[in-house]
This record gives sequence, C-alpha cells and structure tokens, in this order.
Amino acid sequence: MKIKKQNPIEWLFEPLYELDFFSRRKMFGCEAGYLNGRLSLFLCPCDGEEPWNGIMVATEREYHEELMKKWPELAPHSILGKWLYLSQNHPEFESIAPRIIAAAIKGDARIGVEPKPKKKSKKKAEIESKKKSRTKIVRRKNPK
Repeated sequence: MKIKKQNPIEWLFEPLYELDFFSRRKMFGCEAGYLNGRLSLFLCPCDGEEPWNGIMVATEREYHEELMKKWPELAPHSILGKWLYLSQNHPEFESIAPRIIAAAIKGDARIGVEPKPKKKSKKKAEIESKKKSRTKIVRRKNPK
C-alpha cells in the first residue's frame, strides 16, 4: 500500500475547510484552492525545490503591482509568471501566507482567476460529429 505524502503547508487551507464556497483539487502535483468557483490559491509540494516550494496566488497580471505593494515578499512565479509566489523558505512565510489567505476569504477581488472551460476531448468531439451526421431528416408528405 502506498502512503500518501501530506503537504507540510496544508495547514494553510484549514481556515477554508468550513467555508461552503471553498473547494480543492489536485492540479499539477499541487493542491489548488477554489473560492466561489475561482481558482485562487495553490499549495506547492514543498519538497524543498524552488520554485515549487510554497504558495502561489492566482491573479491577473494587472494586479501584480498592487499585491506586491501590499505583500512585498510576493514575486512573479519564475515559470508561471502570471501568478505570484511566496516561497516556504522566506523567513516571514508563516506570518504572511495566512494573511494572504485571509484576504482571499474576505473576497479580495485581486485574488483569483476564472478557470478556463474544459475542452472536449477529440474523441468526444468526433462522436458528437458522427451523431449529428447520422441524424436523418424525415420529411412528411403534405396530405392533399
């Protein structure tokens, strides 16, 4: 039996568990947190390797400057530059990360992005296309 390794910073999501507008999913080996259906926070695996060792804040680029003024410890993620990142190795991580999460809970509109709709797989699209082409149009003769 394989033992599931728990993320050591999962405690950051604890204040969110009681909220009816919070959900989470595994995504790219991280824990994605959704608030009101918006992808808001990512807990990275925290295996000690940067840049996947902390929390990412999903946001639009237009809000980077404002959020980095509020929390100067945030920086654009080196790979996913559209999001902001706080490394677990930062000396203030344990005090800053909960404040970011509290702002997200309070509805800070700068935190969170609308998830893109899922694309249909090619196979599903082909099946739907075949079904449409098989549909027969039945024409009735007009009674005279």
